[in-house]
Amino acid sequence: MIRLVSWNVGHHQPWDELDGYDVALLQELRTPTNPNKLELIPAAPADWRTAGYAARDFRTAIARRSDDISLREIATTDIHQEAAGSLMVSRPGTITAAEVRRADEYLFTAISVYAPWDRPAVDSSWIYADASAHRLISDLSALIGSQQGHKLVVAGDFNLLRGYGEEGNAYWAARYATVFARFHAIGVAFVGPSRAEGIRDFAAPEEERPADSETVPTYYSSHQRPETARRQLDFVFASASIADKIKVRARNGLDEWGPSDHCRVEIEVDL
Repeated sequence: MIRLVSWNVGHHQPWDELDGYDVALLQELRTPTNPNKLELIPAAPADWRTAGYAARDFRTAIARRSDDISLREIATTDIHQEAAGSLMVSRPGTITAAEVRRADEYLFTAISVYAPWDRPAVDSSWIYADASAHRLISDLSALIGSQQGHKLVVAGDFNLLRGYGEEGNAYWAARYATVFARFHAIGVAFVGPSRAEGIRDFAAPEEERPADSETVPTYYSSHQRPETARRQLDFVFASASIADKIKVRARNGLDEWGPSDHCRVEIEVDL
């Protein structure tokens, strides 16, 4: 059993709260203040930011907490600066990837992702993240070289909703659905977190969250608290070849949420 956690740490560096996990897939991590505390990918020094229209002094990262496994970094490079053997990414900082190994055995590839908000090029007050999510899928497709048999675990903050749109908006529900459909099309299935026994549920207004929605709260806004969290923005996907060997749980209990506006998402991989 390999225990992973995916967590948008919200610019915090809560290293001690990662105890008990073999691998941590992190988002919105600022330049580590204690990088020697654990193995971190990318290793410092690095261009520790997320590219985009706005300056973001944080990025995705992967941390190894256990001596039972090892990580082999998959180097990333800007798509405009092709480098042999590297994963070209559309927006540096949004993807960190590493092979997870036990001894000399390859187990799977772990990928931490973050879909930043964008703004339209035209005059508009909109912000949206589905375009960023599609860039992630385009980039990750380079790690798939066969229809079946690949072993990817992709987790992070997608900044979008599953199964519905904000305040019940059908337009945004349709746009968000394309992200999940496209993951499915490349052979990478949604595996959680979703409503299940032992996971704290939440009551969102009926006009936004359908009564049959399987989503669970993983995020609260600046006007909310963990107990009033409304939305799930954090999701886990896995290759179809290993999807049935993965269990996912949102650690969204009031006594376990942690210092970030996102809760931790636990991922157990039993290969």
